[in-house]
Amino acid sequence: MNIGFIGLGKLGLPCALAVESRGHKVVGYDPSEQVKDIIDSKKLQYQEIWAQKHLDKSKIEIKSVEDVVGESEIIFVPIQTPHDPLYEGTTRLPDERVDFDYTFLKKGIKDLSEEIWHQQSKKVVIVISTVLPGTIRREIKPIIDANPYFKLCYNPFFIAMGTTMRDFLHPEFILFGNDDDWALNKAKKFYKTITHAPIYETTIENAELIKVTYNTFISTKLAFSNTVMEMCHKLPNTNCDDVMNALALGSKRILAESYWSGGMGDGGGCHPRDNIALSWLSRELDLSHDWFDNIMMQREKQTDWLANLIEETSFKYKGCYDGYPIKILGKSFKSETNITTGSPSILLKNILEERKHEVEIWDPYVDDSENESQQEPQIYFIGTKHPDFTSYSYNQGSIIIDPWRYIPEQENCEVIHIGVGETFK
Repeated sequence: MNIGFIGLGKLGLPCALAVESRGHKVVGYDPSEQVKDIIDSKKLQYQEIWAQKHLDKSKIEIKSVEDVVGESEIIFVPIQTPHDPLYEGTTRLPDERVDFDYTFLKKGIKDLSEEIWHQQSKKVVIVISTVLPGTIRREIKPIIDANPYFKLCYNPFFIAMGTTMRDFLHPEFILFGNDDDWALNKAKKFYKTITHAPIYETTIENAELIKVTYNTFISTKLAFSNTVMEMCHKLPNTNCDDVMNALALGSKRILAESYWSGGMGDGGGCHPRDNIALSWLSRELDLSHDWFDNIMMQREKQTDWLANLIEETSFKYKGCYDGYPIKILGKSFKSETNITTGSPSILLKNILEERKHEVEIWDPYVDDSENESQQEPQIYFIGTKHPDFTSYSYNQGSIIIDPWRYIPEQENCEVIHIGVGETFK
C-alpha cells in the first residue's frame, strides 16, 4: 500500500520507517529543516532502536502536502500536541493546570483537509496525536465535517521514545476510536500487514481517554513503587526490590483484570485498615509524601460525590426539598458475602445521615428479613454487587442508581448506570 505521513519528527519518522520495513511505499511531509537534513544525510540526531539501520536503506522522500495526498491511500498524522516546558515535569508544579496545545495539529488537519477536498479523492486519515477526551469532536471534527473525502480514524499509539519503531511493530494492542466504518475497515486491513496484535474498537472519546489514562497509570505504578522504595530506605531490614518482586508474583489480583472496573471503594478487614496504618507509618517515618492518605481520601471524597449524586437525583425527580426516600441495597463489603467490615456502603449511609437524610439499608446476605417498605417511589442505590438485585422487586416509578452497571433496564423504573457518559445524538 501507499502510505503517507504528515509529520516526520521523533514519532513520525520511526513509525514511517517501520511501515516501510513491512514493504509499503512511504512518502511524507514535514516543514522542518532538521527533518529534511536527517532524511537527506540519513543520520538520525537522536537515539532510536532499529531506526538508523532502516534509515540507511530507506527510500522515504519528503514531498509537498499535495504529493502526499495524491500518492497515498492512508495518511498518518503524528503531529505533536506539546505542553509549555513548565508543564513537562522538569520544574516544580505550577499552580495553574493547562490542556495540551492543539495549534500544530489543527493547522496540519486544516491544510490536509483542504488538499483532500481539492483532489476530491477519499483518503483514510489516521490521527495518532495524544489529546484529552472530547478534543477530536470539538477541535478536529468541525474542520473536516464538511469534507466527504476526509475519512477520519483515531488511532493513538502506545509507544515510548527511543523504542518507537519496535513498539509500533510489536504493540500490545491496536486502539481505534471510530466514527467511520469505511475508514476503520481500511485501517484494519493495513494493520494486518504490520502486526498480529489484537484490535480494540471503541468511540473516539473512549480512545482519547484510554490513551492518556494508560500513560497516567504507569505514572501511578511508578509513584507507588517509589513510595515503597523510600519506606524501605528508612525501615531496617527491608529491601524495596524484594518487596516489589514479591508483589509482581500477584498475578491474580495485582497484575490481572481483578478490580479493573469502576464501582464502590475497597473494603473488608484489610484494605482500609492497612492504608490507614501505613498512612500513620508514613508520618512516623517522615516520608516525602503520604501516598496512603491519598488513597483513603480518594475513597472518602468519591463516596461524598456518590452522596451528592443521590441527593441531586432525588431532588431532580421529586421536585421538592425532601426528595425521594433513599434505600441502599447491600451492606457487605463485596458480593455474595455477609462480612460488613470496612463496607463502603455503610460509609455512604453514614455520610448521607450526616447530611440529615433518613436512609434505609438492607442486605439479603446480612439481614434475616427485609422491612416492609412503602410502595412509593424511592432512590435505590446498589451498594454491593449481589446477583439478587438483578431480580429485586423495585417500587414502580423508582430510580435505581447502579455504580456497577449490571442492573438491567426496568419496565417501570429508571436505571442510572454510573460511569456511562451521555451518548451523542
